[in-house]
Amino acid sequence: MGFFSSNEDAYNQVQNAPHKAELSHELIAAAASFEAAKAYEKHCAENGKPQSHALAKELLAGFAGAFIDRTVETKGLDFVDKEEAKRAAAKQHDEEFTEEVYVENY
Repeated sequence: MGFFSSNEDAYNQVQNAPHKAELSHELIAAAASFEAAKAYEKHCAENGKPQSHALAKELLAGFAGAFIDRTVETKGLDFVDKEEAKRAAAKQHDEEFTEEVYVENY
């Protein structure tokens, strides 16, 4: 997998954490970015490349948000954790999934 593959360890930590786990929003965001990248690549394989970088980023945000919402519900975390994780994931997407990455890889 291409971008965000370095977040696979974070993904595994979050997935294997018990209910009411002490998970940082940074760890959840990294895991969400990894999950979003997997979902995005699957989406591209099934539907083709999105027509713009902006649309691709919206898809990533949606995939990451769904993962974060599910994690917050299953791990017993609170609203603040959820919002901080979403902000951190969006920042990571902005930094790593640039227009150049979109053009070159997708």
